[in-house]
Amino acid sequence: MIKGKTSFVSKKRKTAVVRLVLKPGKGRVYVNNVPLEHAMPETYRTRIYEVMMLAEDVCKKIDFVASVEGGGVTSQADALRMAIADGIVRRTKSKKLKGVFMKRFGKSVFWDTRQKESKKFGGPGARRRKQKSYR
Repeated sequence: MIKGKTSFVSKKRKTAVVRLVLKPGKGRVYVNNVPLEHAMPETYRTRIYEVMMLAEDVCKKIDFVASVEGGGVTSQADALRMAIADGIVRRTKSKKLKGVFMKRFGKSVFWDTRQKESKKFGGPGARRRKQKSYR
């Protein structure tokens, strides 16, 4: 690991975009200049901390500062999780750590191709149609 260096990672999930800065520190996570404990509900925090637990020795030496915009809370949490995992792997250049992430989470930690289905004609959404009236 390179000491004293700052790294940048950008990830997307649906319409949520995360720009993550990794810098030397004490293992703190900030989302839009707010600590993660105050930024997201507990269910989403556990998803993010799950990635950090697998690389605990590395994460204790890095601060994560994220700028998150767009999408919903779930998409933002997933994008942040992907960014943290990718940032740790890029920073350590560890194939072993990448293998651990791939085994635990599959490819969804590094890229997620799922997108919102586009709206079609005849209804308000992708699959819903107008209600039929008989009278």
